[in-house]
Amino acid sequence: MRADGFARTFRWLLLTPAVLTGCAGVPSGIRPVGDFDLDRYLGTWYEIARLDHSFERGLTNVSATYTMRKDGGVDVLNKGYDERKGQWKQAKGKAYFADAPTTGHLKVSFFGPFYGSYVIIALDRDQYSHALVCGPNRSYLWILARDRSLDPAVVDMLVTRAKELGFDTDALIWVKHDRSDR
Repeated sequence: MRADGFARTFRWLLLTPAVLTGCAGVPSGIRPVGDFDLDRYLGTWYEIARLDHSFERGLTNVSATYTMRKDGGVDVLNKGYDERKGQWKQAKGKAYFADAPTTGHLKVSFFGPFYGSYVIIALDRDQYSHALVCGPNRSYLWILARDRSLDPAVVDMLVTRAKELGFDTDALIWVKHDRSDR
């Protein structure tokens, strides 16, 4: 192997851990919720609003269902309806706590060893009925609820909180829920 090839390979080996874990961080100025109870969070959540990204582009009726794995992690099943194709799409993944199990910060993977951040930044503490979730940066944001709709006052509160934290709330996509996948 030539010296420049070895140097490139060595740099890649040094960078691989950063690449594999670099998307599982928390954006600056954001703090995940504490006193988090995974058992109460498990179940189905409906996407009320999101910032646009390629893996959900064009989907309506989006939901995520979280169930316990035998290894202590969480199975993730995301579903959405692709109106252009007239069919349901789904993605299966797995999640593990990125920090302490009482901190609402998980790392989620839908393919291989690549993990993305799932940071719960606001949560209904009484009923676990709505949540505000972001990814590793301010390009990812979701408003989630246990029902397909959410009280407008709660939506306003979550949007205001997201805006205060520096998210582009004017770019939110409001998800239509008009189909049942069951």
